[in-house]
Amino acid sequence: MAVLSEEQVMLQEAAKNWTREVAPVTAFRALRDSANREGFDRALWRQMCEMGWAGILIPESYGGSGLDYLSIGLVLEETGRTLTASPLLSTALVATAALLLAGNDRQKTEWLPKFATGEALGALAVDEGAHHAPQRVELTARQKGAAFVLNGSKSFVVDGATADLLIVAARSSAAPGDENGITLFLVPGTHPGLVRSPLHMADSRAAARLQFRDVEVMSDAVLGTVDKGFGVLDAILDRARAGLAAEMLGHAAQSFEVTLDYLKTRNQFGQLIGSFQALQHRAARMYTELELTRSCIEAALSACDRGSAEVPALCSLAKARAGDLVHLVSNEMVQMHGGIGMTDAHDAGLYLKRARVSEATYGSPAFHRDRYARLMGY
Repeated sequence: MAVLSEEQVMLQEAAKNWTREVAPVTAFRALRDSANREGFDRALWRQMCEMGWAGILIPESYGGSGLDYLSIGLVLEETGRTLTASPLLSTALVATAALLLAGNDRQKTEWLPKFATGEALGALAVDEGAHHAPQRVELTARQKGAAFVLNGSKSFVVDGATADLLIVAARSSAAPGDENGITLFLVPGTHPGLVRSPLHMADSRAAARLQFRDVEVMSDAVLGTVDKGFGVLDAILDRARAGLAAEMLGHAAQSFEVTLDYLKTRNQFGQLIGSFQALQHRAARMYTELELTRSCIEAALSACDRGSAEVPALCSLAKARAGDLVHLVSNEMVQMHGGIGMTDAHDAGLYLKRARVSEATYGSPAFHRDRYARLMGY
């Protein structure tokens, strides 16, 4: 396990206490039942911003606290435990990382202070189909004098319906599948020609389909360099994967602990079911996978902080293991709870649904096993 600084320990404890007291799973269940189309509670998000979580990665010069990826990973892990729905991942990590990696001074000055206070939300728009495929960008960016005209669509954009700023991957040259010819653009969420349609997700979180109909942006909206955006996009996605993996770790840890408590209290055939050796073996496997995955995620987040050349491989390893982990533990949570685990009255279903969506977001385990193998030269 990573050695945490005193500041990180305090941050982790604050996140643990807040999520348990203010944003427990019952709060998420109430949010789901309220049919909130935004997918998160604005009042809870304001509290998170007041605690400084929205500005964890943002330098002090832009109104943040200038901490690191491991620190925000600790907070995401705690929010994962209680299924807390918020723009923490999409804004405080993904959109912030995009600006930190490739934004110019003007772009950073305009948006980072707003992200830090929660005044503005951000989202990354990359995928266009049912599966994660960042190279297969087809949304076109046609140059028109000093402007670019965007046409096409994006699917399953996390928090895309509420974002004030969209980081959009577009095809400015070459063919879909080519890493060259991709350009990133900063597009305001209310820009003329942009149509945003909320999607009804299995996990009751916020996602959207975006349609770009002759959306015209000036050249100063380019994030990074024209036609050379894939490298930056890949770096943004790696940080998104590591952050989501940290949330998935918290999700799996809580699922395991709830299941373990049940094994210690449920009587069947006159004895605790936790005394059955078959169930003990399954619990031991979950615990082992949890600890191995934690090491991978901490290594990935620490590599992001160091700017290591191993970031792509470690982030794919972390996301692949996190996907396998939540799949395993969410299944076991339902099965070991028996009949009650199949009902909506129990939280097992909420954890299983979130597991299935997070497994696929930013690349499934199969996607990342293949990517890891290629990065390692196989």
